[in-house]
Amino acid sequence: LWLSRVTHQPHSDHNMKTSGLLIACSFLISGCTGMPQFPEQEKNPKFWNDWAQQTLKDSLEQDFSNKKAKNLILFLGDGMGVPTVTAARILKGQLSGQNGEETQLEMDKFPFVSLAKTYNTNAQVPDSAGTATAYLCGVKANEGTVGVSAAAVRSQCNTTKGNEVTSILKWAKDAKKSVGIVTTTRVNHATPSAAYAHCVDRDWYSDNEMPDEALRSGCKDIARQLFENIPYINVIMGGGRKFMYPKNMSDVEYPDMIKHSGTRKDKRNLVEEWKNKMKDEKAHYVWNKEQLKSLNPKDVDYLLGLFEPLDMPYDLDRNSNTDPSLTEMVEVAIKILQNNPNGFYLLVEGGRIDHGHHEGKAKQALHEAVEMDRAIGLAGRLTSIHDTLSVVTADHSHVFSFGGYTHRGNTIFGLAPKTSDVDHKSYTSILYGNGPGYKLVKGERENASVTKYEEKNYQAQAAVPLSAETHGGEDVAVFAKGPMAHLLHGVQEQNYIPHVMAYAACIGQNKNHCMLKDGAVGLTPMFSSIATILTVTRLLC
Repeated sequence: LWLSRVTHQPHSDHNMKTSGLLIACSFLISGCTGMPQFPEQEKNPKFWNDWAQQTLKDSLEQDFSNKKAKNLILFLGDGMGVPTVTAARILKGQLSGQNGEETQLEMDKFPFVSLAKTYNTNAQVPDSAGTATAYLCGVKANEGTVGVSAAAVRSQCNTTKGNEVTSILKWAKDAKKSVGIVTTTRVNHATPSAAYAHCVDRDWYSDNEMPDEALRSGCKDIARQLFENIPYINVIMGGGRKFMYPKNMSDVEYPDMIKHSGTRKDKRNLVEEWKNKMKDEKAHYVWNKEQLKSLNPKDVDYLLGLFEPLDMPYDLDRNSNTDPSLTEMVEVAIKILQNNPNGFYLLVEGGRIDHGHHEGKAKQALHEAVEMDRAIGLAGRLTSIHDTLSVVTADHSHVFSFGGYTHRGNTIFGLAPKTSDVDHKSYTSILYGNGPGYKLVKGERENASVTKYEEKNYQAQAAVPLSAETHGGEDVAVFAKGPMAHLLHGVQEQNYIPHVMAYAACIGQNKNHCMLKDGAVGLTPMFSSIATILTVTRLLC
């Protein structure tokens, strides 16, 4: 069994299932020996050589498609730095009974990977607003601002006008494509708001959070901009319900909880306004999973889904009867957007990866990342790599790490195999550079072995005490597949991403390469024409 040859592509679904069985068997054998657990076949150099040769063969056969992208999907894992990607991969495998390290995330299967530099114009370690402006609007910006250039100053309303920048969502809408936003945070949070808003402060969720001076100067809150700036966004799903309703208006789901009541001082009911405006369209407003699942996407052109007053619950805490998962929202969104023969642009945010890390709750964060990966897989099954450019990336990283020389197959949430040689106490493999997990017991570091370190809300130990863990400043990965995906290569500025996506779909500012060919729109890169001219010139000379 262990010496069986690798005759299929190692990364195929069939082979992954086979590997899972081998690993499971290896657990039974090695568990009795006390040795690190790994498949017997990995002792044979032929296993690794065959795997690498198959990967090389697949790489040589890779199609560098210059076709036009009809559809564009951006999956944004908020705070999903490279260590989070790796840890989520291990978790995904362990959830299915494998060691985890050899598992493939759906994003791992994308053929092109690059790195993006995440700094804001005024910040070495960025925030989610300035980065969202970069990967959605194509320009770098100051921290805390969305949809405005770096000439705008945070919280200064009078620096807004004249410094607005538009997003790829608007470019797609202007090109007659359907557009959508799906998030696990509130729909007017930093990431989604950069797709439609121009605001010098990411925290101006409704007029209730704005200073009087800004209101007098004519600045608009983000919730209002959601409905006014880009009319007829086809799909909007996430949380943030309270910011759409008049102040003190009871929430439909939590009528007895004052903290979930409406916040708007202008007394506007933005949801009712939307419903009235869309009454002659195939439009639906939903606020729970049952209503969402009752829809026939083929009969829907516009959907507003606000499932919570604030952010959606963590996936581990989610009531599966009332709140849809990210995957379930993405499925409905894509099926609605596919009604448009011109194609679509969809922004999907796994936004609570970030929240889990800020709270020091690695288990919550990593399960959020695994759920986003499920949504990525579903999107791949619902679309075609031949006409859909899919990109997966993060806005920034976190000071999250895992180490400690753990053995193969060690639970990702487990202890390091040896205690510290300094304080002689146990510690978990997962640690944070700073955050709320810092804790002393009688003046000394807490011994992790006596804590409930595998519980979902366990706060991993941190080196520096902070009420909230911070972002990390390193580059983030950019995974890409589909038409023109090869243009996402090397190490690039984060604002490069929407320019590539727009180029691939022939939308936005750079459309010189788009030409009619054989009755259909095709892509003819400018350098091809120049090369032809030079070749002919040489022949004539």
